[in-house]
Amino acid sequence: MEYSFQVHWGDTDAAGIVFYPNFYKWMDAASHHFFATIGHSTWRLFQEEKIGMPIVEAKCQFHSPLFFEDQVCVKSTIAELREKSFRIQHQFFRGEQLVAEGYEVRVWTKFGGDRPKAAPIPAELREKMQREAVTITREEGSW
Repeated sequence: MEYSFQVHWGDTDAAGIVFYPNFYKWMDAASHHFFATIGHSTWRLFQEEKIGMPIVEAKCQFHSPLFFEDQVCVKSTIAELREKSFRIQHQFFRGEQLVAEGYEVRVWTKFGGDRPKAAPIPAELREKMQREAVTITREEGSW
């Protein structure tokens, strides 16, 4: 799944280089785009069903800086799918150049009672997510 945008002036520091927390903001935006594209708007899920997908872990590695007005494409895939959680992998490209890569671990969560509670990911959604899944082998192991 691809999510594209252009770097804005406010995303950069005084040297004109993208300030690193923006990569986490963009991973979050790419995840929301991913679910909207497969027909499960995260806003609608929360408004209508009180379902959210909070992040319990995130990591990003930077290979090359991004600058003001760079065109960026984030390629997102489901790297691991468990009963109540998943890891979504994001790769940031400027043209053909990989400039950063990271992931988020999210938990399917019901927000209806006294406190949030992890819940199984519905079968219909799991099937859609599995179609977008890839097998990723990393030296650092799994979460």
